[in-house]
Amino acid sequence: MRIPVLLVEDTPSLQFVYRSVLTAAGMNVHPAGSASEALQLLHQVKPGVVILDLMLPDRDGLALMSEMLAINPDLCVVVMSAQGSVDRAVAAMRAGAFDFLLKPFEENRFLAAVRAALLAAEETSPGQPAPKRRAESAASSDPAASIGSSDAMKQVHRVISSVAGSIATVFITGESGTGKELAAIALHTQSPRARGPFIALNCGAIPHDLLESEVFGHLKGSFTGAIADKPGAAMAADGGTLFLDEVCEMAPALQTKLLRFLQTSMVQPLGAIRPQKVDVRIICATNQDPLDAVRRGQFREDLYYRLHVVPLHMPPLRDRGRDAAEIAEVALRRFGGEEGKRFAGFAPETQRILLRQRWPGNVRQLLNVVRNIAVMQPGGLVTPDMLPGDMLREDPGQHRGASQPDAPFGTAGTQGGPQGTGFAPVAAGSGAVEPVFAGKTLAEIERMAIEAALARHQGSVPKAAHDLDISVSTLYRRIEAWKSDQC
Repeated sequence: MRIPVLLVEDTPSLQFVYRSVLTAAGMNVHPAGSASEALQLLHQVKPGVVILDLMLPDRDGLALMSEMLAINPDLCVVVMSAQGSVDRAVAAMRAGAFDFLLKPFEENRFLAAVRAALLAAEETSPGQPAPKRRAESAASSDPAASIGSSDAMKQVHRVISSVAGSIATVFITGESGTGKELAAIALHTQSPRARGPFIALNCGAIPHDLLESEVFGHLKGSFTGAIADKPGAAMAADGGTLFLDEVCEMAPALQTKLLRFLQTSMVQPLGAIRPQKVDVRIICATNQDPLDAVRRGQFREDLYYRLHVVPLHMPPLRDRGRDAAEIAEVALRRFGGEEGKRFAGFAPETQRILLRQRWPGNVRQLLNVVRNIAVMQPGGLVTPDMLPGDMLREDPGQHRGASQPDAPFGTAGTQGGPQGTGFAPVAAGSGAVEPVFAGKTLAEIERMAIEAALARHQGSVPKAAHDLDISVSTLYRRIEAWKSDQC
């Protein structure tokens, strides 16, 4: 008997398209155009999979998903989101969604996500808590989640297994792209809190003036623009895990409040008179050296020692031996399946090229390379000529002077600045690397200094940030702000 699929989409044309694709793939689809209709069908047809658009006319999609999961915790919910609501889609994942799709998406990606959800629904066993099953399924679907036979990764797995059942705070360090959030998810899913929420907050991606509200919440009218009550991440994580990524980017004033929260477990939203007690486990992460941040006065020493109970370091991919080849093989099977292609693995010479790379972007960069192969190549055995054109083919040791890009903005363009920034750099080696600051505003001087640093490092954002002694996330925010000003 085919497992029923509930499709919740209020736009008639999109509902028709999605239903047609799913039906043609042999699925038992029941469409709904509103939250009320979806709840009615939930009770009538008892679906195993729900495909849910977050933008509904009669109710918030996240609230509807929470109610559906309360009624049937075994549901596998695939969330669909438009470009303008990516944050809400990610929040849905943290709240228990099986997967999310960013509109517009390809038919193959759509079918792959729904089929994976159906497979997970078929494998549901009554004896295991449903939220843990969903989290493990999501983790196992990521090639970087648990793969690695190197000694460095075996040590990571040992630490996770040892401390997952504890309530102790875990402080994860490691370069960007090494899988710090995946380690946090593993700690959560292997803990007694697996039935509770996993809430992730990137402290470096939220403006400092909004960070307190994001962490602790606010009441309606507590500040200009607060048009409704909003529970913060700490309250949303009650009974589960709060993951604070890039914690060293947290504003000093908020560090004081976080320290108080760690000491008392009390949350007081902006505008509230009385605090509320919550039960939350804290996991934090940073790609900086936290002790160096303490020495520079960027991070409170007492907060550091409060958080740094169990250290966990995620090793860079270049120090993980043959893990890169193992990850690439698994990723190729997964991405190839999503693209509807059959790959026979990597040729020995291709594997040697992969293992010679320094991988400045770590696992994230490797996965991007494999995704490129799955999209651009027809299938079969992956030979060296099938690798992306900008990938260094020779031994990187022969090119010490060549800086490999390790960020989306990291390719030096022949016109304008680093690719995607839309501004012109100061030419490296031209004698004009140091800008002339006379008559410039502070903002103009800052921009010129950043552009010069990017030019010196061939567009590498992390290396430019290190040169300027600022965080990578801060530099990305500057670049995004400049791009917005040009729109």
